Formats: sequence, structure tokens, C-alpha cells
Amino acid sequence: MILGMNFKRLLAIVLAGLVLTACATQKKQTGQMQSDVYTGSDTVEYLATGVKDRVFFATNKSTLTTASRDTLRKQAAWMRKKKDLKFSIEGHADERGTREYNLALGERRANAVKDYLMTYGINGSRLSVISYGKERPVNSGSNPLAWSQNRRSVTVKAN
Repeated sequence: MILGMNFKRLLAIVLAGLVLTACATQKKQTGQMQSDVYTGSDTVEYLATGVKDRVFFATNKSTLTTASRDTLRKQAAWMRKKKDLKFSIEGHADERGTREYNLALGERRANAVKDYLMTYGINGSRLSVISYGKERPVNSGSNPLAWSQNRRSVTVKAN
């Protein structure tokens, strides 16, 4: 009788553990980190076929990486063919830091992109800059992968 009661308790504990384990979910982290700059593709969209719409930055930096400059050269080539279009460059930051700091950082990032596009022949009057700081994350997580995805500048067609 006592053995049967202990077995029932053990069985109940095991079943409860299985239920809890089945309910737990683990977010899959895709992409790769390379020197603190996100290089994955799960948040990348395209401005045009084969032309990525965003570039990523290192923590607290507005310096363009080699990969960013390559993407922006492709954006500029496409923009030169679409002379009638205007673009907005959105600067973003991760959740760390104050709202004011991240708005300023997002603006520096967007301006770095604008300046680079202008060196490739895009007229500055076609490019506007806006900073969203940390207000519009693409990944709401609070971890290094999320932060790297949120440190970005996105080029969009202006209305």
C-alpha cells in the first residue's frame, strides 16, 4: 500500500514535469554574430531585388562596416536608376541606453548612411533622415542577438 502511494506520487511528479517541459518554448536564435555586428538574414528585407534595405552597426557606433558599405553601394546603384524616387533613412538603436542617447545615435547612423550614399552620386535632396532610437525594435528580445538586429539603419522609399 505504501509502495503504491509513493509510486503514484512519483508518477504525478514526472507527469507534471513533462507537462511543464512541453509548455516551455525556446526561441530559436538564427543568424551569426561577427565582431558585434549582426550578419544574419532573418530580419533583412529588400529595397529592390537583391538590394538589402538595411545595414547594421556595432554597439555605440555609427561607423559603417565593410559589409555595410557594400550594401550601400548596391543601394546607390539602384537609386541612380530610379531618379524620380526619394528615400528616408531610418536610424535605430538597441534598447540599452537612454532614450535621448539612442535618438542621437540613430541620427548619427542614418546620417552616416546618407553621407555615404551621397559620395556615390545620390543627391542629398532625395534623402531624408529620421531617428527612431530604440522605439522600433525588429527584435523585442533583451539579448546580444536582439541588440545586434536592432542596431541598424533602414532605407525606405519616401511617400
